[in-house]
Amino acid sequence: MKIFKTYYRRNLPHYQPLGYTYFVTYRLNGSLPLEVIKKLKGEREKQLKEIAGISDKSIQQEKYKKMQSVYFGKFDKLLDASDYGPTWIKQKEIAQIVKDAINFYDKKKYDLICYTIMSNHVHQIFTPIVGRISDSTNQQNVDQISASTDQQIEAEVSRNRVSGYIVIKNLYW
Repeated sequence: MKIFKTYYRRNLPHYQPLGYTYFVTYRLNGSLPLEVIKKLKGEREKQLKEIAGISDKSIQQEKYKKMQSVYFGKFDKLLDASDYGPTWIKQKEIAQIVKDAINFYDKKKYDLICYTIMSNHVHQIFTPIVGRISDSTNQQNVDQISASTDQQIEAEVSRNRVSGYIVIKNLYW
C-alpha cells in the first residue's frame, strides 16, 4: 500500500487531512463547453494571483475560501443548468450503475455519507477509512467507478430511457 500523504500536487494542490470528510464532484466529459471551463479557470487564476499578494495571512485565507466557494458555485450552477453535452446519467439504468459503483466502496474504502446523481454530474460526501487509503485513493475511487461502469453505461446509453433522481444512501426523492 502507498503511504498516505496529507498534501501533494498534481494539476492542483491536494490537501487530505486524515479523518476528514470530503465533498467531491465529478462530471461527464464534455458536459461543459471547453471555452466556459477555460474562462472560469482564467478567472480563478487571476483571483489566486490577487490573493497571493495579500500580506495578512488571515485575510488571505478568508479571501481564498470565498473565492473557492464562488468558483465551485459557478461550476455547479452551470452543470445544473446545462443543456450542453452528454446527460447519460439521467437515464435510470445508467444512474443505477453509478449508484451501485458508489455504494460498492462504502465501508470498504470510505464511509459514504450521501451522494446526489444528476444528469451530467455526481456529488459525493464521504469520509475515507483510515488505514485503507493511500495518497491517491480519492482519485482512484473516481477512476475505478468510471472504469468499472464504462461498458455497462455504453450498453444502456443506446436505450434512451430517462429517469433522474437524487440518492442519499438508499433513499430516493
